[in-house]
Amino acid sequence: MSKQQFTDYLNRPPFASAMTKMQSSPPPSPVEEQEPNPTPPAEAPGPEDPKKKLLDSITQLGQTNVPQLESNIYCMSIIGQVEGHIQLPPQNKTTKYEHLIPQLVAAEQNSKIEGVLVILNTVGGDVEAGLAIAEMVSSLSKPVVTLVLGGGHSIGVPIAVAGTYSFIAETATMTIHPIRLTGLVISVPQTFEYLDKMQDRVVSFIARHSKISEQQFRELMTRTGELTRDIGTNVIGADAVKYGLIDEVGGLGSALKKLNELMENARKGKDEVLQ
Repeated sequence: MSKQQFTDYLNRPPFASAMTKMQSSPPPSPVEEQEPNPTPPAEAPGPEDPKKKLLDSITQLGQTNVPQLESNIYCMSIIGQVEGHIQLPPQNKTTKYEHLIPQLVAAEQNSKIEGVLVILNTVGGDVEAGLAIAEMVSSLSKPVVTLVLGGGHSIGVPIAVAGTYSFIAETATMTIHPIRLTGLVISVPQTFEYLDKMQDRVVSFIARHSKISEQQFRELMTRTGELTRDIGTNVIGADAVKYGLIDEVGGLGSALKKLNELMENARKGKDEVLQ
């Protein structure tokens, strides 16, 4: 069959109509894939709910608002047990001395801070840590007023007397007793000598920074019959003033008033030096 004959064969009506349909019909469209429902955009976080903020404040601080005040007085609190080189159990309320020392350094360097108020309610704790805090407080160049609320026991006594002026609440107590090892037995003379030297450091510091003598303090420290299963003395409020440990019986208002007086005197002294 020639080429012309094959062309004529294809152009016959059945084939011609079929070819025309094939050319004229559009190609089948692919099945459109249905996109899944798009995830709605996340709502931008709005302002914090004031009710939630108020409830959080009550839960954490026990009050509805916290007063914001720029003050020239730095307040440092020593609460619970003074924690030193050994970490205490988590259920103990502690004050870590490595947290207090940088605060005191910052207060000394800050020119806006003119005075420091130290509030104590402590049962004592690590002897070396307590003495370190007491030495830092006593070496500040700015006026320091200490206030014993509740209790300033054991190694809290040197901290309480380390300031420029000291107060104790009328119902607050201070327990004076010798240094001892908890749960350990003194088995060699060197251990006893070490404790005796440490005791001398504590007694000497207290005598230098208060009006009590070393002899009278040791007498209170070794007194028998007052503390159960221990020797020492429990001093309450006015008795601490009578013995010369604390300067005055008073509360927060008295302590702040005295601190403001000391700061005013310090300002006058600086002005006189400048003149």
